[in-house]
Amino acid sequence: MKNFADLLIEAIKKKGSPICVGLDPRLDQLPPYIVEKNKKKYKETREAVAESILEFNKGIIDAVHDLVPIIKPQIAFYELFGYEGVRAFEETVKYAKEKGLLVISDAKRNDIGSTSEAYAKSQIGWNSYFSKEKEPVIGADAVTINAYFGKDGVKPFLELCDNDQKGIFVLVRTSNPSAGEVQNLIHENKTIYQMMGYYVDSWGADLTGENGYSSVGAVVGATYPKEAKLLREVMPNSYFLVPGYGAQGGGAEDVKPCFNKDGLGAIINSSRGITFAYQKMDFDDNAYAEASRLAVEDMKKDLAGVGVL
Repeated sequence: MKNFADLLIEAIKKKGSPICVGLDPRLDQLPPYIVEKNKKKYKETREAVAESILEFNKGIIDAVHDLVPIIKPQIAFYELFGYEGVRAFEETVKYAKEKGLLVISDAKRNDIGSTSEAYAKSQIGWNSYFSKEKEPVIGADAVTINAYFGKDGVKPFLELCDNDQKGIFVLVRTSNPSAGEVQNLIHENKTIYQMMGYYVDSWGADLTGENGYSSVGAVVGATYPKEAKLLREVMPNSYFLVPGYGAQGGGAEDVKPCFNKDGLGAIINSSRGITFAYQKMDFDDNAYAEASRLAVEDMKKDLAGVGVL
């Protein structure tokens, strides 16, 4: 049976693109006409916010679903608005999947024992509620996780990868400026991020699919290309989720080391650079979706220019 990496590779080849669109809605950057319309209908409530986010997300998805294989909503921007925001998150995931997209829940979950199992089921698994029928909860295809708890915190996620064609992306070398405070510390002549890379490689060794890639991937920031080159050697069979392109300063040349010689092995995420492109391009707010499509097309050209497409 195909694993998550196989499904991802199939989608990448079909769309001719390794681009992941991050859906991180910020209320003050949503097109004003969408917000005002929903405020008029739902007053100044969290429901108005949730409906605004959902309408905005659907517009982005409609504009780019034929160009990209996968999206990545960041759950913090939805939890910020309580249960209505979480509803918008769930409905965004559902709508994206209806449009044929894979979905990464950027939730960075983890814990130990039954708590970790609950996190895994909520994000990429299922629950039976009052009956014996399995029903997806969030229903994402993959989730980002923090593996600081070690393998017993990761195991429930690995079980879903093995049984249900799901994937995980473990934080290894993140793109934020202060990441090195912890990730660059040395243990037995290896940095913490290298050690985490070795763990990711071992956790995914038995979860390799038809294309030779594991369901256990790694988050490796575009802002640290030298480290990415090293980690590509440490984790040859892991897919990299690469944040940091665009708004955080990473460019096409910076992401090249994240790919293998077969041209596979990485998906490059862009969030604000795509979703709020209408502001940089000086488009009318009612043309935000068209601007996002142009931003994806420009990103494809940028990546093609350095030979990663």
